[in-house]
Amino acid sequence: MEALFDSRNLSKNELAAEALRTFGELRLGVTGASMLPAVRPADTLLIHQCRIEDAGPHDIVLFIRHSRLFAHRVVSRSATHLFTQGDGLADPDAPVAAHELLGKVVRVTRRGKTVHHATQPGWPARLAAAVFRRSSLAGSLFIRVQGLQGRVGL
Repeated sequence: MEALFDSRNLSKNELAAEALRTFGELRLGVTGASMLPAVRPADTLLIHQCRIEDAGPHDIVLFIRHSRLFAHRVVSRSATHLFTQGDGLADPDAPVAAHELLGKVVRVTRRGKTVHHATQPGWPARLAAAVFRRSSLAGSLFIRVQGLQGRVGL
């Protein structure tokens, strides 16, 4: 998930990163759709600070790059870098270095309820992510339908 890119959010992102470094824990509202279907816009992430050695494949990690925050899934790792990609994105991120890593997502909350976020998504989630990677329209429709369901209580 990426935060909006303007001068007000740059300072918010830096402040969020510093709060996580200082207190070891951060709750962060999701604004992007790069992690659909596992993490959706308006979800809240609980992130605990961690070292690069503590993050592994299938974990969702928060990192900062060019003053922007990203919460993406670890697809592989080396001794010095994590290799991440948004579930709904076609291309992987540039490798994440230890100084960019802020923490690991330990809980996802949606509409006030904890959502189980599997460390290894099942085939329905992987299939949905593959559709979202190929079609931004599919992701937009998914978000719209989810938003409508939340308003009418379906």
